[in-house]
Amino acid sequence: MSTVLITGTSTGIGLATAVTLGRAGHRVYATMRNPSRAPELGEIARRESLPIVISRMDVDSTDSVSQAVEQVLDSAGGIEVLVNNAGVPGAGPVAELPLEEFKKVMETNFFGALRCIQAVLPTMTRHRDGCIVNVSSVAGRLAGTPMAAYAASKFALEAASEALAQEVKPFNIRVALVEPGVIATPIFDKYRDSPKHTPYPGGRRIMALFQTSLEQPVSSYVVAEKIRDIVSSGSWRLRHPVGPDAESVMQWRADMSDEDWVSWWAVEDDEAWCAQVERDLGIDVRPHLKG
Repeated sequence: MSTVLITGTSTGIGLATAVTLGRAGHRVYATMRNPSRAPELGEIARRESLPIVISRMDVDSTDSVSQAVEQVLDSAGGIEVLVNNAGVPGAGPVAELPLEEFKKVMETNFFGALRCIQAVLPTMTRHRDGCIVNVSSVAGRLAGTPMAAYAASKFALEAASEALAQEVKPFNIRVALVEPGVIATPIFDKYRDSPKHTPYPGGRRIMALFQTSLEQPVSSYVVAEKIRDIVSSGSWRLRHPVGPDAESVMQWRADMSDEDWVSWWAVEDDEAWCAQVERDLGIDVRPHLKG
């Protein structure tokens, strides 16, 4: 069994991954910004006697990442698996979303993952063994309004992961991108309502899409089980779409021209947009579309 370091384990995919890997017998070091404010994982670990150690790590801080990784290395002697899961949402039209919001999303979703990768790689390369799992998103392969900030951070993570995989394969280190579709996690509670007077309809439309999809919720444990399979299988596959909609949505996008994709999102009339969503995706978003 492996020693695993996971970021962003307070809720959602990170919590489910820590529990799933702990149940599989791996020694899990589960990190989060504020452990005292997120007791659920600790309660599960105690109740089931899982090999999970919870500690503080803020992936936005190089010092915090370095200290947390050093503590794991001092305790366990090595880190065989890194799961970069910590992430924040980011939505808003490019014209209206403050640059500070773009920077905040990129800091956590992209630079946070890079900090952790750089912190664990010296040990992995020295041991010539390791596995790095970066939790991306379907939004790392396609961008729809108003998700520019979030998609940009995930596109960047995908590009860096692809290059990293080439760099570290000679050291017997595997890199995997996990690309969930719409998964029922608390991240959707963090999206703000669109401003009432914005000329851009994308915010309320994307929330209608999300809310309609979440009527049949997909558990975070579906993603966690995929990560467990990646860790245990020894697979060198780079990209792993997860969830019932992930592969089909990416294939649907791949079958379109870029111009058709732009036009699909740019329809001005709400009813016409709802009609094409129903035609192309088979879902009726009208009940959730707020005018």
